[in-house]
Amino acid sequence: MSLSADSLKRIDREIAKYPADQKQSAVMGALIIAQDENGWLSSDTLAEVARYLGMPPVAVYEVATFYNMYNLEPTGRFKLTICTCLPCGLQGALAAADHIKARLGIDFNQTTADGCFTLKEGECMGACAMAPVVLVNNKRMCDRLSNEAIDTLLTELKAKA
Repeated sequence: MSLSADSLKRIDREIAKYPADQKQSAVMGALIIAQDENGWLSSDTLAEVARYLGMPPVAVYEVATFYNMYNLEPTGRFKLTICTCLPCGLQGALAAADHIKARLGIDFNQTTADGCFTLKEGECMGACAMAPVVLVNNKRMCDRLSNEAIDTLLTELKAKA
């Protein structure tokens, strides 16, 4: 996969935020842009980002594997990441995760057979007071999720698939 001219322009805007000799500082933004375009980050895409930023491929890989917002394998159309850390777990996140698993028929790190949903377990999202919290495709945070709210969210997303 190669990055489109539009994605490269967007990466150039990220690079422009840093001193000319530190364009590697744009790596996180570049990875988000590449993932938005391709849906996930293949080793070829990581290598392309590394070349574009003038970085060793292993350095880009280290960033992509450190943060859970990057997908190093294909995911469903909607990646649902639920925080299960202790504060959220104590406020119903574990039960919410069980409800999502039952509704979708999958476990963490699995994708539904139709390719619509992937379920991930996440670390703290900084919204402990609003638990349970689900992050949809790393872009949309849904909070205070009751089972009914989860059902509504899943139905809404499925209709967009």
